Amino acid sequence: MLQKPPCNIPDKQIKHVVHILKQGGLIAYPTEAVFGLGCLPDKTKTIERLLKLKQRPKEKGLILIASELSQLEPYLCQIEPDILEKIQSSWPGPTTWILPTPSKTSTLIRGDFDSIAVRISAHPIVRELCSRCQSPIISTSANITGENMSYSAHEVQQHFDDKLDYILDGPLGDSKKPSIIKDAITGKVIRS
Repeated sequence: MLQKPPCNIPDKQIKHVVHILKQGGLIAYPTEAVFGLGCLPDKTKTIERLLKLKQRPKEKGLILIASELSQLEPYLCQIEPDILEKIQSSWPGPTTWILPTPSKTSTLIRGDFDSIAVRISAHPIVRELCSRCQSPIISTSANITGENMSYSAHEVQQHFDDKLDYILDGPLGDSKKPSIIKDAITGKVIRS
């Protein structure tokens, strides 16, 4: 189990970041292992902006992170009880699961797939943001595709200068690398 860094971000700052997200803003924030870029999944123009800024092909899809399963349910097809038990035993934590998604889910999020990557984060800052937004957040590493990942707010600033609406500085979790990604149906490991 991950050691949870304290969410010692001032309440006023968290409220400000939540306001930015709800207004369609694009932020950087700490996760279990690296800094992530994110926005709310219902903000299409912001997702397009994120993909362009990161130079990430939209066919690849993005990860949704949340503080609880109910936030992800609108993006998921019905989950079989044995599969649900398997994924919930790894959450909250650094395991991302690929699950079937309804066809109405934006292709900006699911890419060219009929599935979606989802995770319940153990990181207290991520959990706080998702709880206050009452929504999952898009999560992708805060770097230009193919370049080094960001492990600090300073590195995010170096990658993106003033192109983000907010960089939320805070401690990373103690994972050494980004989340493992597994297909929940087949059990296949997509990224270890």
